[in-house]
Formats: sequence, C-alpha cells, structure tokens
Amino acid sequence: MGMRIGQGYDVHRLAPDRRMIIGGCHINHIVGLVGHSDADVLTHAIMDAVLGACGMGDIGQHFPDTDDRWKDADSIEMLREVVRLAGEKGYRIVNIDSTVVAQVPKLAPFIFSMRRNIADACGIDADRVNVKATTEEKLGFTGRCEGISAHAICLVEDK
Repeated sequence: MGMRIGQGYDVHRLAPDRRMIIGGCHINHIVGLVGHSDADVLTHAIMDAVLGACGMGDIGQHFPDTDDRWKDADSIEMLREVVRLAGEKGYRIVNIDSTVVAQVPKLAPFIFSMRRNIADACGIDADRVNVKATTEEKLGFTGRCEGISAHAICLVEDK
C-alpha cells in the first residue's frame, strides 16, 4: 500500500459586503472573503493538498475562475468533487492537518464544526481532520486584517 503527502496553501483578501465562510462555516463578521467561489480559504488549501498528494494539479486547473460554473460555488461541494476525483485515481484520504492564519475573527468557536464539515466532505472521521487557527501578532497582511491565509497537508493511500 503506497502513501503520498500533499501540501496546500491559499489566501483571500478581506472586504466589506462579502460573506465569510471558512471550513464550510458561515461566520458573522464585518468583512468577508473575496473570491470567485465562496472564497473558503481553508477548504481551498485542503483541496490543493488533496490534489497535490494525488499528483492531480491544483484547484485552478479543476475549478478555474474563468468558468462561471464556479461563480459563488460552495467550496465544500468542490471538495467533495476533489475527493471523488482522487477516489477515481485510486486514492483515499488518511488524514488532514491544517492551519488558518487570521488576526480576526476569532475562530476557536468554529473549529469543531469546520472539522466535521471537512470530514463529511472527505468521507472520513472528524478525528482524521485537524484544524488550527493562529494570528500573526499583527504582522504581515493577515496581521493588518487585509486577508486570511490557510495551510494544509494531506496524507493519502492507495485503496
């Protein structure tokens, strides 16, 4: 049985009059994330980690922002599609570890729901999905509340 690991990173700008969805959770906040889809920065990083582990490129190849089918798309549904494609290639997800970098809002109250949303989309137990949140002590673009970034790694194995 072969194992492979993939890494993902994503970033989205913060702006007024946008909704904030992270890990499939709607978070009430004065600003939201800008993107072609729902701009779920965490789910996008995880999608890239899964695709990378399977040697299947990145989300830009599978869900280009030039394609109106993905305008305001639900990223959790996009993750389900990535998992389906990985399965067709003979891979299943073993575990995911991720970190959201955001000065605001505080994400601790949403972590469990994010883990559950991601796990459900991936067809794995929530204890195989880890989500962490951190600030950058007011440094950089995330510290200045200009955007939010996320990092993820994913381990897959042959079915």
